Amino acid sequence: MITTVMTKMTKQIPISFLDLVPVPEGSDAKNALKQAVTVAQTAEQVGFNRYWLAEHHNMRGIASTATSVLLAHIGAHTSTIRIGSGGIMLPNHAPLVVAEQFGTLATLYGERIDLGVGRAPGTDGATFRALRRTMNDAENFPQDVQELMHYFDPLDGQTVTAMPANGLNVPVWILGSSLFGASLAAALGLPYVFASHFAPQMLSQAVTLYRENFKPSAYLQQPYVMVASNLLLAETDEEAAYQFTSAQQSFVNLRRGKPSQMPKPIENIDAFWTSAEKYMVESSLAISFVGTPDSVKPKLDHFLETIRPDELIVTCNIYDQQARLNSLSLVKALDLFSLNS
Repeated sequence: MITTVMTKMTKQIPISFLDLVPVPEGSDAKNALKQAVTVAQTAEQVGFNRYWLAEHHNMRGIASTATSVLLAHIGAHTSTIRIGSGGIMLPNHAPLVVAEQFGTLATLYGERIDLGVGRAPGTDGATFRALRRTMNDAENFPQDVQELMHYFDPLDGQTVTAMPANGLNVPVWILGSSLFGASLAAALGLPYVFASHFAPQMLSQAVTLYRENFKPSAYLQQPYVMVASNLLLAETDEEAAYQFTSAQQSFVNLRRGKPSQMPKPIENIDAFWTSAEKYMVESSLAISFVGTPDSVKPKLDHFLETIRPDELIVTCNIYDQQARLNSLSLVKALDLFSLNS
């Protein structure tokens, strides 16, 4: 069970990391998976609270497609950091299979496992059909979440038992970027994560709705909100902005209908995108903190004071692995987060 009190921003909060496992331009998935292990180990060493993976399909630049399989690999190469999904796109799967997979992870790695679930397919229509699913499956999300949770209940005599999930403590989180997920998480008494790192428009409304309508449950007694942001720290603002052009290019390529491997950074991003694309990217990635710890800290502090999350999860989806590792290490200099010793 997760318990918390409303975070006061005079205190530090936990920080976690969301990894999309980017495949660098000119490289391959094997290298990306190797890099993911190093990222997870670095996050653990720095003191991050969680390391989560996101499920995406049919994208050449993302290698976290088989999320539960990769989590098993990450778990074998870490020892203390919580690991989980941010998230499993539940319409793509039968709840029983997800329960079996995460029950297996929890059996292997104890109470380090988190299960974040989302309603979006995380892919395109053609891939959805290849998964043998339909777009209408998303309409069953509330029922599927409850069925999934049921498989973890320590009940005897279940018609279908999810081995080895039965009776294990695997916290289920609701992920969302709209009011729907906030309402569902509040109604079920579950922790809630808002995907403000790429869809920030309804952040404040969703967090307020969740907190005001939260119903205590056997899983959680008080609301617990985690919000997502992009965070890229470097020794200079110029270096951080340069490295961030990888993420910006990737976002534009996706919107152009040409998803690619993670591009190398470029010196002049304005020569790459149109004014309309620039507006789209800056709107979508508005919750991004890019620069030195000194330049980022006041902006990030203001954001945390405004939203007052219980936890922050950050992503750093860029080409340069060393820049990503360096960014993780520089989090200590922010002095805003309670890092695990």
